[in-house]
Amino acid sequence: MAAAAGSKAGAEGAPVVAVVMGSASDLTVMQGAADVLAEFGLPHEVRVVSAHRTPDDMLAFGHGAAGTGLKVIIAGAGGAAHLPGMLAAVTPLPVIGVPVALSQLDGLDSLLSIVQMPRGVPVATVAVNGARNAGLLAVRILAVNDVKLTAAMVEFQAGLADTTRAQNADVAMSRRGDEGIEGNRGA
Repeated sequence: MAAAAGSKAGAEGAPVVAVVMGSASDLTVMQGAADVLAEFGLPHEVRVVSAHRTPDDMLAFGHGAAGTGLKVIIAGAGGAAHLPGMLAAVTPLPVIGVPVALSQLDGLDSLLSIVQMPRGVPVATVAVNGARNAGLLAVRILAVNDVKLTAAMVEFQAGLADTTRAQNADVAMSRRGDEGIEGNRGA
């Protein structure tokens, strides 16, 4: 049986990124990747394919992904977390793994499963529950051949810098106020 079509989201056009997960319960984490892709206007799809419960569907998706116009796969999984590695084994596309924390082990099991891939089967791995960074990494991968996307990433990074500088100014201002109060106490 072929893999069922995932939900289409984001910008118009054929999806260039797939956000996949082993279970619908992972969506609360994986939504971070989909949100980033939408913010950058990248057409993407979101789907559930399980390496353990629907292995034939997962393999069909992985084998066919490059032929559908996809450029990057973001795969999130918890526990044994085989989905990212299994997809990386059957597709030539870059795969970004997102370890999803479950109620036990705080995602360490997922992280180790995804990051410890055998030689020749790379999976770029982000932090536990780091789907937002997975989305940003997908944007950067696609920006290599897209001047507009590169400019959008540069603008995003400038916004991060502005936010950090504003936080620094706020902290410095609050510290000056605290020092003034403490200085008056000693008088």
